[in-house]
Amino acid sequence: MSAGNGYKVIGTRPVRHDGVDKVTGRAVYGGDTRLSGLLYGQVLRSPHAHARIKSIDISKAQALPGVKAVLTGADLPKTGDTIVDLGEGPARLKYMSDNVLATDKTLYSGHPVAAVCASNVHIAEEALDLIEVEYEVLEAVLNLREAMKEGAPQLHPDMTTQEFGEDTGRTSNLATHFQHKLGDPDTAFASADVVIEREFNTATVHQGYIEPHNATAMWNADGQITIWTSTQGSFAARAQTGAVLDIPVSKIKVVPQEIGGGFGGKIPIYLEPIAAMLSKASGQPVKLIMTRPAVFESTGPTPGSHIKIKMGANKDGKIVAAEAYIAFESGAYPGGLVGAAAMCVFSCYDIANGLIDCYDVVLNKPRSFAYRAPGSTQACFATEHVVELLAAELGIDPLEFRLKNSATTGTRRIDGVVYPKMGCKEVLEAIRDSEHYKSAAPSGPNQGRGISLGYWFNVGLQSACTASVNNDGTVSLSEGSTDIGGSRTSIAMQFAETLSLDVDDVRAQVVDTDSIGHTDVTGGSRVTYATGWAAYKSALDVQAQMCERAAQLWEVEVDQVAFEEGVFSSGDKSYTFKELSGHLDETGGPVIGRATVNPDSGVGGSFAANIADVEVDPDTGKVQVLRFTVIQDAGKAIHPSYVEGQMQGGSAQGIGWALNEEYYYNKDGQLDNSSYLDYRIPTSLDLPMIETIIVEVPNPGHPFGVRGVGEANIAPPPAAMAGAIADAIGVRLQELPMKPSNVLAATQASEGQAALAAGG
Repeated sequence: MSAGNGYKVIGTRPVRHDGVDKVTGRAVYGGDTRLSGLLYGQVLRSPHAHARIKSIDISKAQALPGVKAVLTGADLPKTGDTIVDLGEGPARLKYMSDNVLATDKTLYSGHPVAAVCASNVHIAEEALDLIEVEYEVLEAVLNLREAMKEGAPQLHPDMTTQEFGEDTGRTSNLATHFQHKLGDPDTAFASADVVIEREFNTATVHQGYIEPHNATAMWNADGQITIWTSTQGSFAARAQTGAVLDIPVSKIKVVPQEIGGGFGGKIPIYLEPIAAMLSKASGQPVKLIMTRPAVFESTGPTPGSHIKIKMGANKDGKIVAAEAYIAFESGAYPGGLVGAAAMCVFSCYDIANGLIDCYDVVLNKPRSFAYRAPGSTQACFATEHVVELLAAELGIDPLEFRLKNSATTGTRRIDGVVYPKMGCKEVLEAIRDSEHYKSAAPSGPNQGRGISLGYWFNVGLQSACTASVNNDGTVSLSEGSTDIGGSRTSIAMQFAETLSLDVDDVRAQVVDTDSIGHTDVTGGSRVTYATGWAAYKSALDVQAQMCERAAQLWEVEVDQVAFEEGVFSSGDKSYTFKELSGHLDETGGPVIGRATVNPDSGVGGSFAANIADVEVDPDTGKVQVLRFTVIQDAGKAIHPSYVEGQMQGGSAQGIGWALNEEYYYNKDGQLDNSSYLDYRIPTSLDLPMIETIIVEVPNPGHPFGVRGVGEANIAPPPAAMAGAIADAIGVRLQELPMKPSNVLAATQASEGQAALAAGG
């Protein structure tokens, strides 16, 4: 099947290479790892949100028959105040180590304090009950705005606020304060015809992957460590584990297993150092798998937020100024994701004057980590709300208002980035031209329609590929990007396209850290872009070497050999790729193509938009999604089915975030909904078939025009749902989730205000 647009492979929809193993259950996930003499580990977690560890007595657990080793934070190397950068910016190593196993304090309910391994999991669980921990319970702070107040309970007495790049010397829960500024927003606001300001709150939300965290480790007698784990970055897991254990990465091999979802949540380490240390102590391999409550209580959710948005426009409908105040939870340790929110908050619009004021705040919740376009969803929810209000105040159609103000090539964002060629306007035009938008809006009682626009900037980072040409003309392609959404196939497709091969002749495999060059995490929507580029370059390397082999056979200079449409030729002589592959042994042996990339510019962000139709039950506040469409710029869709799947998956998560999902803590700081029975993610019964529209504005920073598509799609759904709810019942909610109780409360408050106004 031809892909069109001059491509043979790109744009087609081949069966994914790992599909058979996945659907037949033969794929090996982290929990499937089996080794001879395997022991089973369990982790003891603090029941307190904030407590000082006065003592830990492990003697009874050690004496239990079947227990092979017991571990506490005191057994980990002392890290001091060492600052490391392991791929996500500078961080204090002590914080990373203490998040693996607490030493002096526990900072959230579920914080690990000890671990055991035993001959079976039941003995390990019994041993946990025998560990005696004496705590001094401290006052906890679980609310973002409360944590920012002077006099709030301090999580880190030695942590001082970093403000505008300088250490203030002030101790507080405010880790970092920074700003971005463009133009003169004060003067622009003074000249605006309409100015609107609103405040927003969003709850802590989990990524919701189905597979729990896991790690199996073997610490060999020669000091070499092998770790089998489900991770979004085997090299990141190696670096972080090495740092926590104070061991050179050359002594650690990470073998990535299949991964049952991650969405950013499986980038950090949790169990890997524990499994390694228990293996060292016991002399046997050790496996740990988190329970579901542990996943919720102690792994990194997305941060809750408090956001204020102020925007001003002139009477012609041009936005002239914008300000954002963004405070994000970073959880127990600093280094949250507010920086990404700052990059996304006004990114869809051409605004000449703006200020973005950002705060990273610690509080007694698990350390926040990435969740699919981290920070963008919260920022989009707030900004799009105010955009809608501006359009209404000016009497301009909301879509036309967005088109009038859309970012375009050359637009400078408030954080300083100047856009290359990009597809914001094209995505908005795709809304306008869509069958969904042109269809009659739902007009039944309490039904409404909303639209929204979101963005994710994407990243490049390092990737490596090697390709071995077999004598039958097939290729074994090795790469280091762990595969969450079918990237083996999308990478193989780019290799195949470069050499005019059939995609089934290129078999891609994800290999361990000893078998490939450094490859950064599967995150930031970078894999099809960056690792695909490495595959393209490795294919060019193969092509050049094959031209040399043909030149040998034909006794001509290599520059006399041409390659086109999968055929090598010189004069009247020619070989197909497969034919020439059969002559490798007689021309010097194997051909191995290799390439690394580290693109730091030209990455190309992606814009996504939604159209949502809903119906609100006035008696219960329940919101039913009637119809939903997602539009996204893919640059060039390598495998359109994968692109559509990413768009639908992100939309489903965004809808769940909009309507149901939140961490619910009790007054003691314990999580009351740490299971999928109580933490409500959407099921197939909650959603209609999500319609997709792929926009292709080729990215000039990639050989095939690729833009990452894994993340922008989660940003606009809450804003679209809020707009649809407002259209349905006349009330705009400013808090996530928009769960039934919140919808009812907002409706009743609006009715009460209307009654007061009528009475007055």
